[in-house]
Formats: sequence, structure tokens, C-alpha cells
Amino acid sequence: MSDHYPVFLDLTDRPCLVVGGGPVAEGKVAGLLAASARVTVVSPIVTERLAAWAAGGRITHVARPYRADDLAGRQLAFTATGDLEVTAAVSADGRARGVWVNAADDPAHCDFILPAVVRRGRLAVAVSTGGASPAAARAIREELEGYLTAAHAMLVELAAEARANLRQSGTSAPAARWRGALDARLRRLVAQRRYREARVRLRRSLESA
Repeated sequence: MSDHYPVFLDLTDRPCLVVGGGPVAEGKVAGLLAASARVTVVSPIVTERLAAWAAGGRITHVARPYRADDLAGRQLAFTATGDLEVTAAVSADGRARGVWVNAADDPAHCDFILPAVVRRGRLAVAVSTGGASPAAARAIREELEGYLTAAHAMLVELAAEARANLRQSGTSAPAARWRGALDARLRRLVAQRRYREARVRLRRSLESA
């Protein structure tokens, strides 16, 4: 299997299809909704949570088996039915139409795979084994969950704030200066919740010649 190209997608208001209505499909839908995608679920039956989302207008539910024309206008598709024939059909139809398909637990029918993700605020760290071992990816993610804290999320916010201030003033800082500014001393200030001092130190480090 070739190496995968890691990327984070902006799915805001983009039409996505999920084929299947069980717990695995529900998890795919939850992730898509968190990314503000427009989601259509095709499945004769769905979980109570999916049904509630459909009733509340958060997703569209098409209560029947999958058809090839369900892919029309979609940008991503996910299949999670446990039916090998359906998975193969969605994969083949997607490739024929230029729609990228993810098939749950079936790397051979995937155009892209989903990493295990750790989130702390706007910080997202993805772990992937290229589909070789989702269990190993989860185990490593769990280890990272114990390391990454709210302090890392706050560090991102302070850096984003400083970056916005630089842009507003019409200036910038080179990558080397950013690396020096986000040093261990700054991270200790953030971990100690000494945010005012951290802001001052970060600003001075970025403004230094």
C-alpha cells in the first residue's frame, strides 16, 4: 500500500454521504456534523440518535438501500454497513464519479482513511498507521491523551492571538523567531497559568530583531 498524504479538510457546508445506519455509521455522522458538513444518511433503518438528528433537521435520512445515484453531488462518502457487496459498490461507484470513499474497516475499498485524533481546543493531533492497524493508532492516541493538556490548547490560543496582532500591525515574524518564542520558558508560564506574563514574553520575543 502506498503512503497516504496527511491533510485536514474544511467540510463546512459540503455535501457528504454516509451509507449505513448503525453505531459505526453514527460515529461517522457525528464527526461530519462536528466539521459542519451537510450529511445525508442512506439506510433502511438507523439508530435512535441518527433518527433524532434527522427529525431535528441536522441530517437528511433516506430510508432505503443504497443506489449509485446517491453519490450525485457528494464530495465525500462513507460506507459502514458491514455488507461487503454494498461496500464494493459504493467504492466502485465513487471512483467512477470522482467521489472519495471511506469504507469502515476495509482499507482495500478506501480512497482515504480516518486517523485517530486527539483534540485540545483548536489543537488536533492525528495518528495513523496507514490502515495497517487501527488498534495501534488508538493505543498511541490514548498515550498522547495523557500527555496533551489544556496548557497545549492555551499555547495555541496565545500563538494565534500573537499572529493576529502581528498581521493587524502589518508585520510578521520569520519561522526561526517563532521557534525561539515558543520555547520551554513560555510553555512553563502557560502551564502555570501565568497568561499575562506569557503574552508579554511572546510579544517581545516576536518583535525582537
